Amino acid sequence: MIKQENLMSNSFKEFGFQPFIEKALTKINFREPTEVQQKLIPLIMKNQSVVGQSQTGSGKTHTFLLPILNSIKLDNKSVQAVITTPSRELAYQIYEAAKQLAEQEERLMIHNYVGGTDKQRQIEKLHRQQPQVVIGTPGRILDLVSSNDLDIHNAHYMVVDEADMTLDLGFLKEVDGIASTLPKDLQMLVFSATIPAKLKPFLRKYMQNPVVEVVENKNIISPTIDNWLLSTKGRNRNEIIHHLITLGQPYLALIFTNTKTRADQLTDYLRAQGLKVAKIHGGIPPRQRKRVMREVQNLDYQFVVATDLAARGIDIEGVSHVINDDLPDDLEFFIHRVGRTGRNGMSGIAITLYGPDDDAKISELEQMGIKFKPKAFKNGEIIDSYDRDRRQKRKVKKEQLDVNLIGLVKKERKKRKPGYKNKIKRAIKRKEQQDRKIAHRRKKRS
Repeated sequence: MIKQENLMSNSFKEFGFQPFIEKALTKINFREPTEVQQKLIPLIMKNQSVVGQSQTGSGKTHTFLLPILNSIKLDNKSVQAVITTPSRELAYQIYEAAKQLAEQEERLMIHNYVGGTDKQRQIEKLHRQQPQVVIGTPGRILDLVSSNDLDIHNAHYMVVDEADMTLDLGFLKEVDGIASTLPKDLQMLVFSATIPAKLKPFLRKYMQNPVVEVVENKNIISPTIDNWLLSTKGRNRNEIIHHLITLGQPYLALIFTNTKTRADQLTDYLRAQGLKVAKIHGGIPPRQRKRVMREVQNLDYQFVVATDLAARGIDIEGVSHVINDDLPDDLEFFIHRVGRTGRNGMSGIAITLYGPDDDAKISELEQMGIKFKPKAFKNGEIIDSYDRDRRQKRKVKKEQLDVNLIGLVKKERKKRKPGYKNKIKRAIKRKEQQDRKIAHRRKKRS
């Protein structure tokens, strides 16, 4: 794999897209490409296979959709691009984005294939006409390919979106099965938040010297997000969340829970208080989930309760508040949750409820570079609070002096030579520098 420097484009116009895409970009108010789009779109347009590593919300979807849709041969009615993604929600999201871009071009055929939908109806449509762009989940696409209903053997592009999530959910075997039916001159585009070691054999199998572009997240979470930490102090979480979402009348609040059972309980409670609340989790039938998602996009709901299935699978415009009912077990999901708000330069508020048992997770998030603003409830209002570790930090500062330094202090005090205080200060400074170096090395190794 190789890394490559690219010329940066400050406007989508510099890419020279076809008129129907230019019109679509104007309509959806896309003017300046994101960093990952600036770096990778020119390479994809030059027929280069790429591995793009960047965080959620960086614009990965349009990074591959724009050059692919721009290059589709409209007179060729066969499958030219296959896009796989690990969840139905992500597939719907990419499908809607693709339809938005293709709105001005009636000859461009894009179809979506995911599990839980009417397979027989899809087969009947495929027998009448094959789409030019296939978007869907690996299982359903491979199923249609294996039954010879979907013909992808001449496709030029294959996109593996959210590759790390594809690996985690156990779909890499299906993706491998799809890729093995495609031509040898395949242009593969892989996008992921991380590139796990277990993914690398797959990449080597199908990609010859791809360009690897890592777009570092300069801020773990957007600087436009107010990231609050709110202690529950033994209070009922249902009541706290009800108070939070009715206090400031958010434009759209997304409330994350760790389990489907908890999502059901919280939704039932909020609805009992007279609120219109949408619920999205893996236990809801796909057709119903799709309908609810459409209603949320149409702003029929002000409040949405969701599990982490939604954190990387839902792109809802205008989320003003994200509330974490609890901290996720996989702390990477915290970033994905909070990243639902504060997008495209807009402001947002993320509120995380925590109890005494969550201290270790909060500390780990802080070590990742995430900063919290401590908050508290007082007289029905949210006010600034104190650092949860303030007593511990004072104690550490006052009492936890290195054993060697304690010995040095006692020794120098006994000698009472001029400048002994400065000597102690210098020794403490040297010790602190050594500790920082050790901590830095440990961090690099981890």
